[in-house]
Parts: sequence; structure tokens; C-alpha cells
Amino acid sequence: MAVNWAERVSAFCRSPSRFLSGTTADTLLAELLRELRDDRASYSVKVLLLSPLCEYPTELCPSDVEGEETALELMSVFHQCPPKSSQFRCQLLLALTSVLVCTDCVSSRSRASQDFLDLLLQIAQDSSDLHGDCALRSLRATACECLRELEACSPGLLYQRLELIAGLRQQETSLLHQAFAGLHTLVFRNVVYQLTQETGAGAEHLKALLGGNTSVAWEAELDSGLMNNKDSAILSSLILGPMGTVPTLQTGPDCKELRSVLSSLLEESYLLTPLCQAALLHRLIEVVAMVPGVPPAVLRAQLLRLLGTSEVCLLHSTLLMKCAFTDSLFSAEDEAFILQRLVVLSQHPLLTTPDKLFYMDCILHFPENRPISCDDADESLPVLLTPRLALALVPTVFNDSATMLARLKLLSLVYLEEGEEGEGEGSRGLAYLYEHITSLLHIVGNGGSREIVVTFFRASFLFLFYFFHVERYYHSLMEQLCKLYLHHTHLAPHFINLADQTQDKLTESNWTVSFLKGLQGVITEAPLTQLTLQDLRWHLKMLARVAEEGEISQHSTLSFLSAVITPSSSSLCVSGDWRLGNSLLGVCRRLLVHPSLDSLLLPLADILQHLTCRYGDTDIQDHARLYYTLLTTLSREKLAGVLMQGSDEGGRQVKRRLLSCIMAESEGLTSVLTIHQAEKTVFRMIEAQSEPQETQTDKESSLNQETETCPEEAKTLLEVYRAQFDTPGYAAEITLNYQLCHIEAGDPYFDQLFSIRLHFSLTDNHYEELSDISVPCLFKDRPSPQVVLRLKPRQPYPTTLHFSAIFTTQDGLSWLSVLPDIHVAFQQVFKPLPSPEAWGPNGKLSLFEGLWDEISSQSEQKEQTDCASSLFCCQLKEAALVALVEKHFLPFLISNLSDNQEFKVLLFLPPQSHVLLKISSEDSVHFNIATDNWQLLCHISSYLLTITSSQEDGEL
Repeated sequence: MAVNWAERVSAFCRSPSRFLSGTTADTLLAELLRELRDDRASYSVKVLLLSPLCEYPTELCPSDVEGEETALELMSVFHQCPPKSSQFRCQLLLALTSVLVCTDCVSSRSRASQDFLDLLLQIAQDSSDLHGDCALRSLRATACECLRELEACSPGLLYQRLELIAGLRQQETSLLHQAFAGLHTLVFRNVVYQLTQETGAGAEHLKALLGGNTSVAWEAELDSGLMNNKDSAILSSLILGPMGTVPTLQTGPDCKELRSVLSSLLEESYLLTPLCQAALLHRLIEVVAMVPGVPPAVLRAQLLRLLGTSEVCLLHSTLLMKCAFTDSLFSAEDEAFILQRLVVLSQHPLLTTPDKLFYMDCILHFPENRPISCDDADESLPVLLTPRLALALVPTVFNDSATMLARLKLLSLVYLEEGEEGEGEGSRGLAYLYEHITSLLHIVGNGGSREIVVTFFRASFLFLFYFFHVERYYHSLMEQLCKLYLHHTHLAPHFINLADQTQDKLTESNWTVSFLKGLQGVITEAPLTQLTLQDLRWHLKMLARVAEEGEISQHSTLSFLSAVITPSSSSLCVSGDWRLGNSLLGVCRRLLVHPSLDSLLLPLADILQHLTCRYGDTDIQDHARLYYTLLTTLSREKLAGVLMQGSDEGGRQVKRRLLSCIMAESEGLTSVLTIHQAEKTVFRMIEAQSEPQETQTDKESSLNQETETCPEEAKTLLEVYRAQFDTPGYAAEITLNYQLCHIEAGDPYFDQLFSIRLHFSLTDNHYEELSDISVPCLFKDRPSPQVVLRLKPRQPYPTTLHFSAIFTTQDGLSWLSVLPDIHVAFQQVFKPLPSPEAWGPNGKLSLFEGLWDEISSQSEQKEQTDCASSLFCCQLKEAALVALVEKHFLPFLISNLSDNQEFKVLLFLPPQSHVLLKISSEDSVHFNIATDNWQLLCHISSYLLTITSSQEDGEL
């Protein structure tokens, strides 16, 4: 049976752990390797088979030993693969690299990794593609990328091949020169770094490595050092900034070989793409930083083009260069020019938003020649960024949100350093920023979008974060925010979040308390006659947040609550809205732990008692009664101890919970109420044995019976059939019988399952949705329960059903298990002809002829119908043909089985499709096909190919 590798690989890549729950990694790996060695498999399939090894090598090769064996197998496949299959050979190299790196075979210098390294170098040196062999060039490019990956993951792996790689770079004249340049630079940088880790290493050792004249003694010493460092992490950037340090290699002032290599690589950098240039420059900057004997001026020639580049990556390399060498390479004029260029690029109209945000971030982290601050973690502006220079970056309401906030932050830092007092530029700039905040506030007040609302509150937080100490804006912003809330109460979550964030970040300011007190004032002083139910809900949430502040008096809050629930507003209590009552209790709960509870005792008790007696929801009454009991029976200290659990010292709730849930939760209750995910498949569904079919003798006797009610004319009979069965009102369905059974060697914990709920989801729209099916129980030591699936086709095509189940185990826990998919084959859609029994076999035969003539005539006339005819041929012996018909088509056979000249088969495919077959044997077996749905031809041909091939194999 042919394996559908595309489906299997896709299932594995979607969820390796779920796929391997039905098999083992060793089994899947063995199947993959066996198929890769099979000459009959196409190379497109083999490329697909390598994707699991490329993406999930550790799932299939969990140990170094398995990785080694797999790599040897893949190299054997590579050597047997013909050169023309370039895509497959490239994919093989990638799979080998992935397996060897991820299983640590490379870092341990295993035999397979050494053999693979030699293979890659051999491919890289093959220059026969100079005459236009694109396949070999693609293979060489892949080999070069694999070498780069190996060196990056195991620094120093190619140190002995440095001269060889340098020669390949210099000799290469094709597009591969770029790949070799990147590889050479990486190996070169790693070699220098490894020498910095060796005691006593110097110019002679570096010269020996660059010239390929490494002595035997030095090789052994360096090899030992590399082996000791094999478990070290992949080298990250070595540029630590002007105040940092990098490992150094003392070579003295005379190191011509090193300078020669640097000059050669820098001269060729013009030929590379911007990204490759940036990577090359980054590595070379690190080399110059590690070798004090080489002055940074060797990079000076590159600045002439880098300072004016429009490429983001190259400008980033320039900043890295400046970060590493500062005033030893960049003059004060260079610094001023770079900063001005960053400002221009940050607001250039032709650049994308991400680019402009990057340039603004570069300004915030600008590497100055002589930085004032030594703390790299803090964002600080360069001294040269004056308010006049930053004027081009002032935020406007027409900026997108990210740009607006970034500019606001940048300008806030500028004006913060300039100072806000007096009539200077800092004062005027601060006034502009506040006007910008108020402009955003007016937009929000007039119904701005959700994005502008979020942007406004973030901008307000930034402004407060930097200028909370400026009194003239302190109170003005607070008043405007309070007015905004009163007209837009649905923004309460944003106001609460603003209060929380400012309280956390501005610990030395009391702005948050003053702000919440102002909100309390506008809420409690507003006329109740204008209060809507929706506004009340938001007011209660806001007052609950205000009640968390011990410094704010809560008498006005209690007066507001009392006025809301008084008899004049009794409809509120009578309605018994649970959510509203819960919000009322939320405010009361926070007041119960307020520091000034003693002065609030009587009015709070009256409110709770009123809710207990008058509120229309029993749950709210019960909790109000509980709060009243706690208030009147416990001391303030004990009451705080009961209700303050889960809160910090300031009263802010650390863990938000439903206020009506004052109960102790236990792990047992939580576990019972949770549906757990089963890690492995617990059971599966297998197709049940079908009912025994009619024997050949029974079928022949039924066909030989005579009927008295059979119509004489096929045309008349066809009209009767159309009227009764071939109509949209006739809803035929497919019945599939299955059995539930446990997975072999499963967990004994799941041997007894109860209340099983089976859920099926479609993968296409060819069938109607299936309802869930309930199964009472499934015991491993009892007969398997039967499950009947009733599918209603919209189109009679094969399909796949996703299958999951929720069930309960013996200990009462509920579990969810994702089960293997159910595949509905094309032949499972076949049904016998839906005709009255009174017609008998002769009537069905007449109906067959009528359908055949009708379909044939319409297909021959090439009318705009779905009718079509086709022919399928194969080689079968007479006995094999009879056996095939009896095995696969007996329930649908219209003619006599003993008539070997021609078999007539009529397949009905719900909802309204027919496939008619006339099977005859001449020199070869002919399957003449007629159908009233031409889209079924591909499926019926595939089905016939499958059954005839299996029958032929059985004969052989």
C-alpha cells in the first residue's frame, strides 16, 4: 500500500509530539531513511522527506549516537545520488548540517562531522561550474552556507582551513564570491578570538595561521584549547561600547599579514550586497578591536561611503564602528554629521515607519565620543542634540501612533535637559508638548478611534513621567482628564490603568492620589437624574479603585452609594442585576479594609443592610449579609486580615478576583473543574467488520427471479425513478460503522473511561456538519462499543475528519484527547441504487440502460451538462476479473455474475450522483464509465487503478 508521505510529514511538522504518540521516533526515522534509499521514489518526495530532519532533528535523533548514525546514512544517500538531482542534494546537505549541529556531533568533533566537513570542502573547491553548470553552482553555494553554519555553531572548527578558504575567496569570480567572503570573515574573526583565549599567543601564532605554516606543536596546543571550549556558547557580538573591554591579542605594531587580510576584505566589500557588507564590517570591527597593534584608521577609507549611505544595515555598522572606536576613528565633525543625518532620516518622508523608528532609537542610544553617562542601560540624549536640531522631530497629530510616541519621548528628554523655567527654548518646547497632549485629548473627546485613545493615554503617561514636577501642567492635565471621564465613562479602564502606572513609576509624586480624588469628586457631585445605568457601572469600577487609596476620604463615596440605592431609586435594587450588585459590593469590600473604617462604620453598615434586605438577587444579598456580619463582629485588624489576602501593603490588589467569591479554593476543586489535556492518545476508532455480503449463488438466484411489477419501457422507468429518488428532497446519507478501542500498551490509568463525548470537525465543505456522539463507557477488558457515523454528503468526495473526545476517568477527572483522524475513502460513499424492491432485478437492469443511454447521448452532444464518459483499461485474467467484481462490486451488480461477457455495475453516490460501469474482457479488460458528475472521473479512475493493481499483484 502506497504511503501518503505528504500527509504524514505535514502531520509530523504540525505537532511532532502528537504524531510520535502513535509511533516511535526510531520507527519514523527508519521509514524515512528507507524511503530515501529507495530508487523508485521520486526526488520531489525525497526532498519532502528531509524536512523533518531539517526542522526537528532532535525529535528524531535525541542522542549523539543516533545523530552520528543518521548522518552516515544521509552521506551514503548523497554519494549514491546522481549529480542532476541538484535540489535533493542541496537539501541533503542542509539536513546533514541540522542533524550534526543539533545533536552536538560537530562540537564533539565526531567522525561523521569530520567526514561531512571534508565533503563540504570538496564540493566548495569544485570549480567546474565556471562553464555555466547552474546545478553545481547551487550545490557549492549550499555547501558554503553549511560551512558557515558549522563554524558559527562551533567557533574555531575551520581554523586549520583558513588559508584554503581565503584562497577560494580570492579565486572565485562568480556570484559565490560573496558567500566565500562571508565564510572567510567569520573564520578569520573566530581564529583571532581563539588566540586571545590562549596564554602566550602572539604575532607569530597569528602569522602562522594566516600563512598556513602552523607547527605541529602549536596545532596540538590550539586543538586542545578548542576541545576544552567545545561546550561554549556561540560567539555573540564582542563590541561592548567605549567603556567596555574586549579580549585582546598582543601582536606588536608589525603585523603585515593581518593588515593584508583586512585590506583585501575591505576592498572587496564594495562588491557585496548591503546586508553582507554589514555582516563583514561587523566581524572586521571585532578583529580590529581585539588586535591593538592594528590602528582603527585601517577602516577610515570605508567611512567616506558609509556616512552617506541610505542602507539601514550599513548605517548600523557605522554606529557599531563608532561605538567600538569613538574618537580614535571619528572626529567631532564626523560625530556632528552622523547625528544630523540621523535626525534627517528620522523624519524623511520616503522612509518606512520602522526605519524612522530605528533612527530615533539610534539617537537615544547614540555612541558619543566622550559620553557623560557611563550607564549603558539608561537612555540619554547626546550632548550635540540641541532643541533647535530636534525641532524637526516635534510630534503632530498626523503622525502614526508609534512615530508620535517615539517623537514625544525624544522631545521630552530634550526639553527636560534644557529646563522648563523662564522663557528659553525648553520652556517654549514644553508648552508645545502640552498643547499636543491637549489636542489629542480633544480628538478623544470628539469620538476618536480606539488607536487614538490608546495613543493619548500613553502620551499622557510619558508627559507625566518626565514633567510631573511642573506645577502649571500638573493640575491642568488632571482637570482636563476628569472632564473627559465625565463625558466618556466607558474610558474608565484607561483611566484606572493610567493611575496604576503613574503610581508605580512616579513613587515620589502624589499626582495619582490627587487625580483619583478629582475623579471621585466629579462622580459624586454629578446629578443623579442624568445618571444612566451604563455610566453607573463605570462609576462603581472607578470608585472601587479610589477606595484603594488610604489617603482619600471616602465619605462622598458612601453618600453616592447611599443615594443610588435609596427608595427614590428603588428600581435599581428591585431589578436585581447581578453584575451591578457585584460592582456595589466591590466598592464596599474595599471600604471594609480602608484605614479610616472607624469613621465609615455606620453609613457602610446601613448600605450593606439595605442591600441584604432590598436587593433583588439572592447571591448579592448573601454576600452583603456576609460583609455586614464581618463588619459588625470583627475588629478592624481581623477584618483586614481576612479581606486583605492577595493585596500588597498599599491596598492595591495583587490578584484581581471576582468579589463575590469569598471562599477558600483548593487544588482538588480546581482540578475537578478543569479539563486536562491528555499527553498521549488514549483510544482510537477502527472500522467495524461489515455485514457479510451476498454470496455469488445468492446474487445469481436473485437476479434470475422474475417480477410482475417491472415496467416494460426503460424510459418510463427512468421517469418514475427521477420523480421518486433523484430529487433534492431525497436526502440519502452514508452510514459508517466503527469501534472504539484502547491503544495497545496504553496507560492503565485510562483503562476505564466514562461519559465519552466524541467530537468531529470537517476539513472541507463536502459534507454536512456532524453532531457530537455520546458513548456511556469504554472498558479495556470488555467488548468495544459500536459507533455509527451518519454522513450527509454535499459532494460525494473522499474526506478526512478531525476527531477528539472528552471523557471522565474513574477518579472523576475530565480529560481531553485529540485522536487520530478518520479517513473516509471514495469507495465508502458507494450505495446501492435506491429503487423499490418491487421492481426486481429486471427493472433495475432496464433503469441502468435508460441511465446509460441518457448520459451517453448528453456527453456525445457536448451540451453544457455534467455528464461524461470515459474508458479505463488494464490487464487481468478472466478468473481475476470475476474475483474483482465479486469482491468490490457485488452489492452494486446489475447483470448476472455468471455472464462473463459483460458486467454491469450501477453506483449511487449521495446526494444525486451516479456512476455506471460496463466491464468487459477482450484483449484487455475494459471499464466503460458513464457518470452524470464529470468531477467524479478522477476519483473513480484512481479507485479502479488501486483495486486492479492489488488484484493483479494477488494473481502474480
